[in-house]
Amino acid sequence: MTHRFFLFVLLLFALGFLAVSCNPRIADGVRKKDLRKDVLLQTSMGDIRLRLFNETPLHRNNFIRLVKEGYYDSIQFHRVIDNFMIQAGDPNSRRATDTTQLGEGDKPYTIPAEFVPSLYHRKGVLAAARMGDDVNPKKESSGSQFYIVEGKKFTDAGLDSVEVFRLKGRKIPADQRAVYKTEGGAPHLDQNYTIFGEVISGMSVVEAIAAVPTSGREGGDRPLQPVRIVKARLVKQ
Repeated sequence: MTHRFFLFVLLLFALGFLAVSCNPRIADGVRKKDLRKDVLLQTSMGDIRLRLFNETPLHRNNFIRLVKEGYYDSIQFHRVIDNFMIQAGDPNSRRATDTTQLGEGDKPYTIPAEFVPSLYHRKGVLAAARMGDDVNPKKESSGSQFYIVEGKKFTDAGLDSVEVFRLKGRKIPADQRAVYKTEGGAPHLDQNYTIFGEVISGMSVVEAIAAVPTSGREGGDRPLQPVRIVKARLVKQ
């Protein structure tokens, strides 16, 4: 009896070891299998499906970990600008009243910038918010706040202006210029904010959220009626 029990325990241990070895931990709270999943944001206005980029692993892993923790559940899109972007990730927005000032809530850490030349602010990308250059010269990202670009279409003249006045003379590659002219985006943010994913379905929901009435610039561009991430979860690709 004792011999059988020992064999049973040994078998359980072996199976457990095999399961862990086949699904190793990539970072705290992140397993290898998580990298083969998308993120589904179930919002009060519809679903947005996101695919994370492997080119920016620090941001990818952080976002996966927060999603698995349920960090984004019930959080509001606290800053919304039509033809630009929608922003969320402030934990203070869960129980905020109409007079609560939002935008300062965050995780107690930042993430080193991960700028990749091939990743640019075309329509539909997911990127990390951050503090301004005056207090954040390394352009490190917020631990939890993110935005999704809606953007607008640009002309060549408009892109030329962005290069001179916003990108300090840095040239936008020809292939990226073509996308900004046909699909749109926010080129003035390129190589200044880390991009770590993209919308693969639900862009119409992003556009609908971006178009809701807000308090305007003086009120922090906050939606007059809360728009929430009801639940964020990992789903199979």
